[in-house]
Amino acid sequence: MKNLEIETIKKILEEFVKDTGEQLELILIGGLALQLYGLEDRATIDIDAEVEKGDLFKLFHFLKEKGIPADLSENIAGWSVVSMPEGYRERAKIILQDTNLVIKILDPYDFVIAKLRRGTQEDFEDALFVAKRFNLNPEKILEYGELAIKNSIKDTALLNFKNRLDIFVKKLKEEKKS
Repeated sequence: MKNLEIETIKKILEEFVKDTGEQLELILIGGLALQLYGLEDRATIDIDAEVEKGDLFKLFHFLKEKGIPADLSENIAGWSVVSMPEGYRERAKIILQDTNLVIKILDPYDFVIAKLRRGTQEDFEDALFVAKRFNLNPEKILEYGELAIKNSIKDTALLNFKNRLDIFVKKLKEEKKS
């Protein structure tokens, strides 16, 4: 499978809105978002996104016809037992706005929480890159984590998330000192 680059995806999404005449508004997450946060050599083979406006299934099939795997949802907060912090959509940053196409990325704090929700080693490293790149405040990351926990259903998975969050903040503080 070929690695995707953000410029290629922008053109494909522009083609989608032109071909369908529909509006599309989405929040990119995952590897493509990392490219927009400045990690230009981040390889990814798929599109991970929350579709805020537009036909999610039509977009999925369009991308599939182009040979591009996609993980799309109308609510990324549902991708984990741990929810997203309230207001993440309103804090998302517009990176491209055209007549029928709006592409956003999560606010860096929300992105860190999104990555720590899943919690793989790659997610941890991605979150660390963004936190350092944008000089995120470790205490504010903890606050966002608490907001995510508050919005979540009660589940023991929250204990694992809280543990990952604490380890992450400790690591970030150590790296800021050095």
